[in-house]
Amino acid sequence: MARPRSDISARIVASATARFLAEGVDGASLRAIAREAKTSLGMVYYYYPTKDDLFLAVVERVYAELLGELEVALAPDAPFDQRVRRLYARLGAMTPRELDVVRLVVREALVSSSRLAGVVERVSRGHLPLMLRTVADAVAKGEVRSDVPPLVASMSTFLLGLVPQLVFRIVPQLPEGLLPPEGAARVDAFAEVLLRGVAPPPSAPAPAPAKARRAPLPRRRRGA
Repeated sequence: MARPRSDISARIVASATARFLAEGVDGASLRAIAREAKTSLGMVYYYYPTKDDLFLAVVERVYAELLGELEVALAPDAPFDQRVRRLYARLGAMTPRELDVVRLVVREALVSSSRLAGVVERVSRGHLPLMLRTVADAVAKGEVRSDVPPLVASMSTFLLGLVPQLVFRIVPQLPEGLLPPEGAARVDAFAEVLLRGVAPPPSAPAPAPAKARRAPLPRRRRGA
């Protein structure tokens, strides 16, 4: 009879998520994490030899699921502008659990170079190549400028959809007059900025002034 799979690892990650959010990775107690996961400290070390390993497992639990949905949003079944709008709609609809992990990643990346390196390594195998493929496909179809370095175009596309929308979700109140549009209007606004910029549209060139006609020279009379 097959031995049932253990859920110890999942319980450890769930417990660590709550502790890391409340106390930070360095401040969290592995003993407390083990106790709340209803397991032993030895089992925590068995699955996750270091706190950095456990931190990356917390990130992975949310990131892997989000990445799968980003792949659906960027599927090459539509023009680039439509794929961008689907991407921005998904990023704007991040769940509270996803937002918590984003906060955790930002905080820990600022205090630990090893955790930052771990996150960078993961995204280099995750949404970064996905964005590069999307941009390359759009360049090949003439939908994106080919003179912009692919990495710059990829990062700009992703971050424009992510960072402002995170700010709108995290900041509880914005001053009156700065409130952004909501829903599809917000997605369209960011997509328009990405695809067409914020500069005013070029005005029609003024017609060239008509050249003045020179008066004909008087004809010389014969014998004069």
